[in-house]
Amino acid sequence: MLDSDLSFSDHIQSKINKAYSMIGIINRNFKWLSISSFVLLYKCMVRSHLEYCNSVWAPYRKMDIEDLEKVQRRATKILPALKKLPYEERLKKCGLTTLKFRRLRGDMIEAYKIITAKYDNTIAPKLMLSHNKNTRGNNYKLETFRTRYDLRKYFFTNRVIGAWNSLPNHVIMACSVNNFKSRLDQFWKEQDMCLDYKADLTGAGDRCIKV
Repeated sequence: MLDSDLSFSDHIQSKINKAYSMIGIINRNFKWLSISSFVLLYKCMVRSHLEYCNSVWAPYRKMDIEDLEKVQRRATKILPALKKLPYEERLKKCGLTTLKFRRLRGDMIEAYKIITAKYDNTIAPKLMLSHNKNTRGNNYKLETFRTRYDLRKYFFTNRVIGAWNSLPNHVIMACSVNNFKSRLDQFWKEQDMCLDYKADLTGAGDRCIKV
């Protein structure tokens, strides 16, 4: 759902409301849950609403990012044993990461599929490979562009550039999607953003050029 400002805020709010209703269902019907049972229910009934097609509507406004993260914060308080722990500790206990990190991870997976032609290239978004071989980066380094407006800056084909260009060759040269996921997770396992949604991805700075 797009509003008159081409914003997905209304769509995001509708997904948040649906996710909260799912949390209510879990809370009312499952009084005694192990961590593993909770995680299974959460991923299936709650997080799926917050992540479906989020490469299209991924938020960049701080308010929307925080509102989405609040859903997971609330969900992880369902378990009495974890309720009083800080959010980061609850994520560790449940083996979860922040939603912000998962959106970035999902963007990298989509970029990998596009660049390696896993999608039909006649309909997939266009990602322009850089022809400048004098700069550091991987073999599939993307060209960067200046943008005047946030709407364009945070569109998928622009927002993935910095993070993608920061990946080393041994990650982006993976032989399959699953292999790429495994290498990416290993490379990013120490990122602060895994447990702190207010953190930025380290090592993803990239200078833009004006075209």
